[in-house]
Amino acid sequence: MLCRSNDELELLVSQARAFAEQGNVANYIPALAAADKHELSVALYYPDEKGFMAGDTEENFTLQSISKVLSLALALIDQGEEYVFTRVGKEPTGDPFNSIAKLETNKPSKPLNPMINAGALAVTHMIKGKTAGERFERLLDFICCLTGNETITYNKEIAQSEFETAHLNRALVYFMKEHGVIDEDVEELMDLYTKQCAIEMNCIDLARVGCVLAMDGRDPDTDKQLLPIDVARICKTFMVTCGMYNASGEFAINVGIPAKSGVSGGIMGAVPKKCGIGICGPSLDEKGNSIAGIKLLEMMAKRYSLSMF
Repeated sequence: MLCRSNDELELLVSQARAFAEQGNVANYIPALAAADKHELSVALYYPDEKGFMAGDTEENFTLQSISKVLSLALALIDQGEEYVFTRVGKEPTGDPFNSIAKLETNKPSKPLNPMINAGALAVTHMIKGKTAGERFERLLDFICCLTGNETITYNKEIAQSEFETAHLNRALVYFMKEHGVIDEDVEELMDLYTKQCAIEMNCIDLARVGCVLAMDGRDPDTDKQLLPIDVARICKTFMVTCGMYNASGEFAINVGIPAKSGVSGGIMGAVPKKCGIGICGPSLDEKGNSIAGIKLLEMMAKRYSLSMF
């Protein structure tokens, strides 16, 4: 039985919030360093148009790496599965999300999967459009469609902060350009990618996107097919195998749902055929995942039998 009251969620949030003290906010991106590490909020979005929430669920936060799932979905729609996966692999990695190591040792030198930074940069490169600006607008419109919220936009301050400090990501792009994975101007791709990561929404919006994925690409409100079934399936599979950085295996055992995290503290969950989950808790563990958010999901998984395994 899934949660059916806000009070239930408030109790779980209050218990999980204590774990935030053990982590830290993402201070390597200056604009994210000002977040309150003790904040924690969660929203559930069900396909019967009902939802439950706890904490400050209407407070916006940037998607960061959660956007990798959505750019992958659009790239698959634009280019097709064969095109995408000749340029990006499908395998999990035990390395940190921003590592360059596997690019140097793999033959051919393509990113292992779309959820690490190198893979996400390669995927964003595949989004169709004549200019970087047009490609970003297409991605933004796509995300507005998935959330059902036409006011979704990006945080200019955080995008600029990330653009100015993204030296390692630039190195990844230059390496892939050398090996033919990417063939566009590095700064144009970095501008597009940092804006993509800075797209912001609240927990309710994020839970709705999770619900679309949970329902195999169907809009939970209108029943319209927003994503092809195979695209939704591929995205959820990557969320299980790679969505929580190099803690994905442990998360699969302890929680057992498709999920994707971001260094702003967001986590998007998609409980197959049941609901979407949106969480924000800016205090991160050493892997870059929301420490209180993961604890909250562990509590929810145990209480409501969420695990798909």
